[in-house]
Amino acid sequence: MSLVNFEPAARRASNICDTDSHVSSSTSVRFYPHDMIRLNRLLTIDTDLLEQQDIDLSPDLAATYGPTEEAAQKVKHYYRFWILPQLWIGINFDRLTLLALFDRNREILENILAVVLAILVAFLGSILLIQGFFRDIWVFQFCLVIASCQYSLLKSVQPDSSSPRHGHNRIIAYSRPVYFCLCCGLIWLLDYGSRNLSTSKFKLYGITFTNPLVLLSARDLVIVFTLCFPIVFFIGLLPQVNTFVMYLCEQLDIHIFGGNATTSLLAALYSFLCSVVAVALLYGLCYGALRDSWDGQHIPVLFSVFCGLLVAVSYHLSRQSSDPSVLFSLIQSKIFPKTDEKNPEDPLSEVKDPLPEKLSNSVSERLQSDLVVCVVIGVLYFAIHVSTVFTALQPALKYVLYALVGFVGLVTHYVLPQVRKQLPWHCFSRPLLKTAEHNQYEVRNAATMMWFEKLHVWLLFVEKNVIYPLIVLNELSSSADTIASPKKLDTELGALMITVAGLKLLRSSFSSPTYQYITVIFTVLFFKFDYEAFSETMLLDLFFMSILFSKLWELLYKLQFVYTYVAPWQITWGSAFHAFAQPFAVPHSAMLFVQAVVSALFSTPLNPFLGSAIFITSYVRPVKFWERDYNTKRVDHSNTRLASQLDRNPGSDDNNLNSIFYEHLTRSLQHSLCGDLLLGRWGNYSTGDCFILASDYLNALVHLIETGNGLVTFQLRGLEFRGTYCQQREVEAITEGVEEDEGFCCCEPGHVPHVLSFNAAFGQRWLAWEVVVTKYILEGYSITDNSAASMLQVFDLRRVLTTYYVKGIIYYVTTSSKLEEWLANETMQEGLRLCADRNYVDVDPTFNPNIDEDYDHRLAGISRESFCVIYLNWIEYCSSRRAKPLDVDKDSSLVTLCYGLCVLGRRALGTASHHMSSNLESFLYGLHALFKGDFRISSVRDEWIFADMELLRKVVVPGIRMSIKLHQDHFTSPDEYDDPTVLYEAIVSHEKNLVIAHEGDPAWRSAVLANSPSLLALRHVMDDGTNEYKIIMLNRRYLSFRVIKVNKECVRGLWAGQQQELVFLRNRNPERGSIQNAKQALRNMINSSCDQPIGYPIFVSPLTTSYSDSHDQLKEILGGPISLGNIRDFIVSTWHRLRKGCGAGCNSGGNIEDSDTGGGTSCPANSATTASDPHNSVPQGSTGHPGQGAGSGLHPPTTSYPPTLGTSHSAHSVQSSLVRQSPARASMASQSSYCYGSRHSSLRMSTTGFVPCRRSSTSQISLRNLPSSIQSRLSMVNQMEAASQGGMGCVQHGLPSSSSSSQSIPACKHHTLVAFLGAEGSQSGATEAQPGNTSSPATISHARKGEVVYRVQIVDLSQILEGINVSKRKELQWPDEGIRLKAGRNSWKDWSPQEGMEGHVVHRWVPCSRDPSTRSHIDKTVLLVQIDDKYVTVIETGVLELGAEV
Repeated sequence: MSLVNFEPAARRASNICDTDSHVSSSTSVRFYPHDMIRLNRLLTIDTDLLEQQDIDLSPDLAATYGPTEEAAQKVKHYYRFWILPQLWIGINFDRLTLLALFDRNREILENILAVVLAILVAFLGSILLIQGFFRDIWVFQFCLVIASCQYSLLKSVQPDSSSPRHGHNRIIAYSRPVYFCLCCGLIWLLDYGSRNLSTSKFKLYGITFTNPLVLLSARDLVIVFTLCFPIVFFIGLLPQVNTFVMYLCEQLDIHIFGGNATTSLLAALYSFLCSVVAVALLYGLCYGALRDSWDGQHIPVLFSVFCGLLVAVSYHLSRQSSDPSVLFSLIQSKIFPKTDEKNPEDPLSEVKDPLPEKLSNSVSERLQSDLVVCVVIGVLYFAIHVSTVFTALQPALKYVLYALVGFVGLVTHYVLPQVRKQLPWHCFSRPLLKTAEHNQYEVRNAATMMWFEKLHVWLLFVEKNVIYPLIVLNELSSSADTIASPKKLDTELGALMITVAGLKLLRSSFSSPTYQYITVIFTVLFFKFDYEAFSETMLLDLFFMSILFSKLWELLYKLQFVYTYVAPWQITWGSAFHAFAQPFAVPHSAMLFVQAVVSALFSTPLNPFLGSAIFITSYVRPVKFWERDYNTKRVDHSNTRLASQLDRNPGSDDNNLNSIFYEHLTRSLQHSLCGDLLLGRWGNYSTGDCFILASDYLNALVHLIETGNGLVTFQLRGLEFRGTYCQQREVEAITEGVEEDEGFCCCEPGHVPHVLSFNAAFGQRWLAWEVVVTKYILEGYSITDNSAASMLQVFDLRRVLTTYYVKGIIYYVTTSSKLEEWLANETMQEGLRLCADRNYVDVDPTFNPNIDEDYDHRLAGISRESFCVIYLNWIEYCSSRRAKPLDVDKDSSLVTLCYGLCVLGRRALGTASHHMSSNLESFLYGLHALFKGDFRISSVRDEWIFADMELLRKVVVPGIRMSIKLHQDHFTSPDEYDDPTVLYEAIVSHEKNLVIAHEGDPAWRSAVLANSPSLLALRHVMDDGTNEYKIIMLNRRYLSFRVIKVNKECVRGLWAGQQQELVFLRNRNPERGSIQNAKQALRNMINSSCDQPIGYPIFVSPLTTSYSDSHDQLKEILGGPISLGNIRDFIVSTWHRLRKGCGAGCNSGGNIEDSDTGGGTSCPANSATTASDPHNSVPQGSTGHPGQGAGSGLHPPTTSYPPTLGTSHSAHSVQSSLVRQSPARASMASQSSYCYGSRHSSLRMSTTGFVPCRRSSTSQISLRNLPSSIQSRLSMVNQMEAASQGGMGCVQHGLPSSSSSSQSIPACKHHTLVAFLGAEGSQSGATEAQPGNTSSPATISHARKGEVVYRVQIVDLSQILEGINVSKRKELQWPDEGIRLKAGRNSWKDWSPQEGMEGHVVHRWVPCSRDPSTRSHIDKTVLLVQIDDKYVTVIETGVLELGAEV
């Protein structure tokens, strides 16, 4: 039924939005006051209906008006319903009345489908009535069911109890007639089968399935179910049609064909179709083999071929995702490749999501690998089966395999996961097998591979690729002939059962072998020793028992959830109804158990009604659970209008801005989740499992949907950073430890060390969740936010920011490649003609003497002369760093352009601040507007900028953004950027290592997803009445998460309860009892993770697939994908290594290592050890920048040595922290590496001073870059030592020439060179520096302290921190846990440090360091000094430096 719209002409005249309609009016519409009232009713209808477009926005208000004297009478309105193009009838209904009576169909196909279903309901119902299936009152009941099914096509129930969404659901209208047709067809088929059975009987486990009594009983059961349709649909036991089809295909694929869970209706149909095609192809081989002759010692070769292909096909299907979209896109890209046409005008053209290409490459690699591996597997298992191993070694072989699978499965899936848990067996208080990161306070590197993780991977590999295939092939060989015999199932049906059973067992063992060993052992014990007479061959026994065990596991999870949820000693009543329902649920415990059994049989959720202790069964759902493909969309500049970006700043709430961190977390999990699961870092897992990742501010629920062989599809749901009170209580429950609990019932006698107390152990067993691991390492971003108001409170700080703003503009304009073009632009020259006058002054009132450093008080403005006084030196330096320096005098065109741009930029800042820069709020508002790129050119003097808008986009906008970062650096070292060299290198370093963008800019999201090392943004938060500005700094690092495994039936039940309560029962109370905290079930966190608007997560990821091939550590154990290209590369690389090895062996003194690095002598070009040093991360900020000189990018190579006693590592960590503390120091270190830094970084040594000489080139230090004075002195020493050793020197004699690259110093002479460098470091740093690379003494001294071990003497005992190592606040991050335990009064005992004691510094904590490992907790540097075997923590002001230790 379609409602009538306005006449098209009338719609245009009244400016009402056009909508499609099947009906129109032939007369124009006149508007009267009562018509406007009705139109107002129309335009104020329910927004949910507007969203679904299920009502017509344009009713036909045509009416027939009588004479004037009858105008006051009530006018009758009618709708024209068009039956044919020229035939219509008038319907005298009000629009809302008509809408309440009939649903509106928007497409012609919906009308056709409704008519067809109505006819089918009537036809099938009449057949059943004619054949006499219903009598007496049941005829009336059946007719009532028919009427309800037909009427639902006209007007459906909205909302329905099984509707998964708010508002009008179009699909739910077809549920009743479709289910009615299915039930009627099933009734007729069962009745027909009971009356026309063949003579052959199909019997399994004593049940004759072809018995007419069985079919008649099934028919009567379906009849009763059909008569109960009104109650069934009212309770909501049947889902909408598309959900049911997806559920049915998924269940058949999992339990019959051994498939995985699916992600959509298309994926379910695709996966089911692939399984059917595989069975059809294998059925022919099996049928042909069974028709051949069998005997006790001979198996047909064709059956061996079938077995080999069965294993290969099962392996391939287990490795494929159910979602075919990536595969289809890959095929499409190969057949119809697309050319990327980028529009340079489009700012989004540079933003590209790397995930689709990564997924496509992963699928391509897996297909290529399967092409090779499946052939090898098929041939291998064919060869094994065609031999006599499965016949000659019986019956000993099968018992050996059973014992082997029991032992390996028990160790892999029970013992190892239990001893790695945080609370093993809920008895011990800490893991029995701990990871390397377990005791670390803050993790700095990726997770370390442990031996038990390697053991787990290899056991799992052998179990699912060797043991299970051998068991299945053994059962196929021993059972095939019996199954296909006439006494069992005959050849045709037997071949089908053999194929299906073999495919199911093999695919399930490849995909999810976690609980397979329990099924195998129980089946063997049950059918071999207890009830051997009931066995239907071991192959069919394993097949049916695997289905039964999956249901039993589900029943166990449901009962655990129910018992945990209703336990009286931990019940949490969220409302008065909960207290009322608790005692009434006790007498219905038997009914609750029956519900649990039925729900486990059909895989339906068992949900608490309104969050109480009363449980009801919901409708069937797939593993994915949610029927809508819902995922949150981030609001940024790519999906909002420009006007809203400028005025209202959409998406400025914290939840929208913080969702990017969960999106990045999803990408990190996509890279590593599958490999971590295979390494056992999340414990046991299976399809549908739910985990919670909890960190300091991140709390996310991870739902595993599909678990295949080397792949896992998951969905992440991120919760709010600032959650509700209930959420915080549950977060505390999962993060607090239970080790300190000493209770035993009512007393506290304590507990055995490292063992839980009785109360703690009892409480842990009554939880629907458990902590799997407390230190799961994942790459993410640490968030630092500073209030911009506090940083810009005083005028002096705002002046610093403005100064950096101007210098940033000058930097970007001088380093731009279009500078010559801008200087030659006649339009710009004409616009800047007034600025070229030396006496020109801009007296715009927006300039402020408190903020602008170059403000001329005499002229009350910014003059060109005052500008040159302050910034000419900076312009000259920036120009000198260009490849082609330009003329930079006061009257040059470059100075004019810089002056004009700087005046324009500050005027734009004043305009955005509403000319109220003295007001902090206005200044921050303008600063944020410029930061996000909102430049308003309001002055005629600035219109010359329109000649090339690149000046705004590439000069002014980066200038304001860089100024904020430079302003932050100003707090750590206020006077450091007064030196132009330091400032220039700092900007270069920030450009290379830091992304500065507005959070609404698509480039921000792209940078986060691309794993940029650091990001900075200015955030304006307007949420819950707050209006504040924050400077957000992100640093990529490794985060530590707690992994909590939640009972998956608890999650499904609570989700189903929330959906029913909010959608069907329409309980909109924000403080409803069902979302109150319940620590035993994490009720609030789980309910908060529902799809919006049922829950309120800030991020819901799309379904994401993680592949094991992307996990680097797993590759080290099992190797990468095996493809033809990888095999070719391996052969070629092996051949080249053999040739190098043979060539090196033929030379005197050569070896393979030398040949790999270019020979046996040291060559600086081949020194690449710094690249492999994970701690050597000093950024070369000046390298490769277009505006630098030719020599600025040359840096001598460095060679690092493994630390002997820990001192080298600590010294290098100090150097890294100093470099990270200030980008200027990083750039200076890179420039001065020729004269000092690189030499010292290549001279790391142990405290012993000697390292054995080696022939390898990696133990040599090049002499070409050392100062001439040191080279001459070293040559003298070498000559003396060579003479004393009979002329056998370690290095060549004489002075090394500047072109020589082969002279080097062996490691045994390092101590000599360090002594020389300690004495002459300052002179060499001053005399041997490259031209243009100047370094400050402070920088050199810091480098010396960071690289050379130096001694200190204690002079002030009051500066010693005696108890810092046992502080509960953990202010400092220690380099080693053992050192921490020795660095305080608790370890010194009777010894205490005294004045005059000397020791060497092993670690250094610096204030405001970016690296947490070298960050001081106070505003002073803290040293860790080793005195003999004791460690002393002392503030740097309490020691006297004695110099470098030689």
